[in-house]
Amino acid sequence: MSQFLSKHTAVRPTRRWFLVGAGVTTGGLAVGYRPVLAAPDIAQTTPAKVQANPFQTYVEITKENRIIIHSSQFEMGQGSYFGIATLVMEELDGDWAQVDVVGGYGNTAFYGNLAWGGAAQATGGSTSMGSSWERYRKAGAAARALLVAAAAQRWDVPAGEIKVASGVVSHASGMQARYGDLAEAAAGMPVPDDVPLKPRDKWAQIGSDSLKRYDSAGKTNGAQTYTIDLMMEGLQTAVMIHPPKFGAEIESFDATKAKALDGIVDVVQTPRGIAVVGRDTWTALKGRDLVEVTWNEEKAEERGTAEIMAEYNKAADDLGAATARDDGNTPAAFASAEKIIEGHYEFPYLVHASIEPLNAAARINEDGTIDVWGGHQMPDLYQAAAAQVGGTTPDKVRLHVMKTGGSFGRRAVLDADVIIEAVSTARALGRGKPVKVQWTRENDMRGGRYRPAYVHAVKAGLDKKGNVVALHDHIVGQSVLGGSTSAAMIKNGIDPTSVEGATNLPYAIPNLKVELTTTDVNIPVLWWRSVGSTHTAYAVETLIDELAAAANRDPVDFRLSMLGHHPRHAAVLKVAAEKAGWDKPLPEGRFRGVALHESLSTYVADVVEITLNDENGFKVDRVVCAVDCGTAINPDQIRAQMEGGIGFGLGAILQEELTLKGGVVDQENYDTYTPLRIEQMPRVEVHIVPSEEPPTGVGEPGVPPIGPAIANALRAATGKTIRKLPIIKNMSGMTP
Repeated sequence: MSQFLSKHTAVRPTRRWFLVGAGVTTGGLAVGYRPVLAAPDIAQTTPAKVQANPFQTYVEITKENRIIIHSSQFEMGQGSYFGIATLVMEELDGDWAQVDVVGGYGNTAFYGNLAWGGAAQATGGSTSMGSSWERYRKAGAAARALLVAAAAQRWDVPAGEIKVASGVVSHASGMQARYGDLAEAAAGMPVPDDVPLKPRDKWAQIGSDSLKRYDSAGKTNGAQTYTIDLMMEGLQTAVMIHPPKFGAEIESFDATKAKALDGIVDVVQTPRGIAVVGRDTWTALKGRDLVEVTWNEEKAEERGTAEIMAEYNKAADDLGAATARDDGNTPAAFASAEKIIEGHYEFPYLVHASIEPLNAAARINEDGTIDVWGGHQMPDLYQAAAAQVGGTTPDKVRLHVMKTGGSFGRRAVLDADVIIEAVSTARALGRGKPVKVQWTRENDMRGGRYRPAYVHAVKAGLDKKGNVVALHDHIVGQSVLGGSTSAAMIKNGIDPTSVEGATNLPYAIPNLKVELTTTDVNIPVLWWRSVGSTHTAYAVETLIDELAAAANRDPVDFRLSMLGHHPRHAAVLKVAAEKAGWDKPLPEGRFRGVALHESLSTYVADVVEITLNDENGFKVDRVVCAVDCGTAINPDQIRAQMEGGIGFGLGAILQEELTLKGGVVDQENYDTYTPLRIEQMPRVEVHIVPSEEPPTGVGEPGVPPIGPAIANALRAATGKTIRKLPIIKNMSGMTP
């Protein structure tokens, strides 16, 4: 999600923030913390109420000697479960073989995202570690203290003589016990009002380069299950029919032929389409093809992307509808500038294209309660939405938080689309009949939510000494927040997700103006991995390179000259340049490019090397990445996320594009929408800049700099900047 939501705020709890209760859960120990940063009604939650639900805790130790960590953050491959477990295990001193991590939900007091003020539980904006940093360490430390207290009482020895290591509590006398042996007794001990945390120099888990993900085995041997793998007695499968054009509505449908097919259970209308329910996926798909639908397209979007982008380009040449930043006097600065560079950038719609298409399962139980299985990236919202559709209250909705094969923002949808489809279909089938709604890849591509298309009209000026004296960026595109429950976050006509990365430039430019014109297009859009920075970083960083060339300056030195007040930006740029050998010559036919960007309070610089060829025009050979994400909790995971973000961003910038003709999406699967192929992945080196700042996220910030770094390498090779994406499609005429 976006920087406006996820701008990291270091959470420094007060003494009274900590423990609100430790209660017995199936004979074990459950520990939880409650933040006072939440809304007043949440902050006044009583300990008795909080203890009532075992899912309102962070750390649970069972009699069977399992450590079950209830995560406030959703796991979709980015490693949040691993990071949170590391925070707990650092203080708890348990054995990793004991650990399970499950998705918590149902109490905002415990699970509200602190980076967003604690008012709602959600995962996004690379905030998982920042939100978890204090409270999960405190939970681990409190659990350890209770176990020690229980052992001291049982053995009649001072607590200070007891040692804890690798899941075993011991005393010099030879007495020892597993955590599970002490769990029930520990649950009855007085809860400490405050607990000290290990000093940085005593950390054994946090920052360990040798610590690997605890859940890797399950991912490689098939033991880990996703929603798509869900099986249970009586489970039916539903596939969806969505409108072929956005904004179209069902006028009528005839399911007679489909219902006559053996294995078809029912065909029901949902708020967004038609669910065809069968005994299995294949049968449901065959039945879907037999349903005859008449669509009312009076409100449908009829334009194609060619028409939309033409309108955007025209609007970009006019005055912006709103001003997001206005420093100095840009008209006067341009009037006195020695050199001016200007042009339009075009960015296409992009698909999230995660490996596991959207899905969810639901069952209305005989007592009226509801079970919902799925990738619950926004549990509070989905619990409320399921309750509304199911005709009950949120406390009657039980969520089963499944691990998910990718999201990139797609499962953080404010209208709870697939959740509503699953619950409404389950309600139509009747009580006691579970159903899984499984979107096909074509559903996901053609009826999903997209990264908005944008046009930037940019203009920048240099003085006689080669200094940047003015920069003007007029951004034209759709609002992710407009029309949603978050529309109130739009201030003075500015959706922060449209301009982030442009309004917070680190470069010392005395005259800077950023304008925004928000368009009215009936194509559903959503945050996409690193959101606004996916286009603003490209426009700004390629423009900076053009300015450096016009000033006859080295691109790295040119940037550093404008970063005097931003040492963390400068530090990652220096590390990337040094590790890439920026000052060393390259072999003939090889070219370098550089880009720098801060997104979601994480600083990333990339230096790339490319080779020109006749096959695709060029090949990306090497990427050197430097990242400052504050305290590095899991270095191996940080490197993995930077590598993944680079691959994700590289595919988007090179070749991904969603287009429409007459309001209908052209692409529908990986043959026509083409993420990066494995043979295109370059060699990547990631260097983590040491920091003692609180941790920030790495799930998204690896994406923005790779595109402009590639474009800048191409500029070094050809003298031309590609301003219309994707790159490969728009390389014609680019020769050295």
